[in-house]
Amino acid sequence: MLEWLESIGLADHHCHGVLGRDLGRAEFEALLTEAETGGPPGVSPFDSQIGFALRRWCPPVLGLEAHASPEDYLARRAELGAAEVNRRFLAAARLESLCVDTGYTPESLLDPPALGRLAGAPAHEIVRLETVAEQTARDGVAAAGFADEVRARVAACAPRVAGAKSIAAYRAGLELEGARPSAAEVTAAAGRLLRQEDPRVCDEVLHRFLVWCASDAGLPVQFHVGLGDVDADLRRGDPLLLIELLRAMDAAGTPALLLHNYPFHRQAGYLAQVLPNVYVDAGLATHNLGHRAPALIAELLELAPFGKVLYSSDAFGLAELYHLGALLFRRGLAGMLAGGVEDGAWTAADAERVAALVASGNARRVYRL
Repeated sequence: MLEWLESIGLADHHCHGVLGRDLGRAEFEALLTEAETGGPPGVSPFDSQIGFALRRWCPPVLGLEAHASPEDYLARRAELGAAEVNRRFLAAARLESLCVDTGYTPESLLDPPALGRLAGAPAHEIVRLETVAEQTARDGVAAAGFADEVRARVAACAPRVAGAKSIAAYRAGLELEGARPSAAEVTAAAGRLLRQEDPRVCDEVLHRFLVWCASDAGLPVQFHVGLGDVDADLRRGDPLLLIELLRAMDAAGTPALLLHNYPFHRQAGYLAQVLPNVYVDAGLATHNLGHRAPALIAELLELAPFGKVLYSSDAFGLAELYHLGALLFRRGLAGMLAGGVEDGAWTAADAERVAALVASGNARRVYRL
């Protein structure tokens, strides 16, 4: 099963750009964790599931033995240079397509076309809704005209992007009402946003308004769920909080894609089963869990229909995360499906068909790639 999965491409339906420059150890370690830095003195992200997974699976791509020391690995990385490292790891992921979230760029990252060239696959943009609203506010649009201008900008994006993304989980939490906000509510919320020196959408009304802008433009909508950096309040990140909005989006025919989901992946699987428009992945958590990733994938697939599960790496900054995400996902999915064949739960032909759906078929269908 694993050999067969390795022979087909993955559709990475949620990922980010990578850095095109060389990195020192501190910068590299900081990108291995969701913490703001690599860790306090004496604590290294290399001594974690993701760190050991990287040392097991990434050195051979750079011509080293598996389990190379961090020092040897980083020295080899520096010797090859960022361009060659990025090329090797994007190619090693064996991707069929990429859907790239371009909304978070604390510094310059390789853009979708550059990522696509490295991966040898088409790269599609995912527009971050809050970024559209914040740029509109910075452009000095009056509160009374804010809603129309944002709608127009999202609609203008629609022909060239594969989907939209909401980061409400980071800002207001996922307990968003299902009803569309009224014009008066949006205007009042826009007024509050425009009074900020550095506009930052963190208003439940605006997050909900933005989702409906994307829905009206015919775009599938991604939601960050669960695991994230320190800004993500997990107390408000349970996808069950979204159920009112998800039901309303289902009535409108808008696909909702729940990203990452850990530690709420079982709740996400339930939502994928009971709501026709909900799709799920294990995203960011896969490479963070390293050796434990197979348990995560098996738990996600307990309730989620196999036609509702997608692959994503959520790779950001380090090209290694494209390779790690793809490799760990393939191994976890292959192990679960092969175990089912061995137990007589399904046939080998069934396993291959399901693997093809999860690897890329579901993403092609939802995003119309």
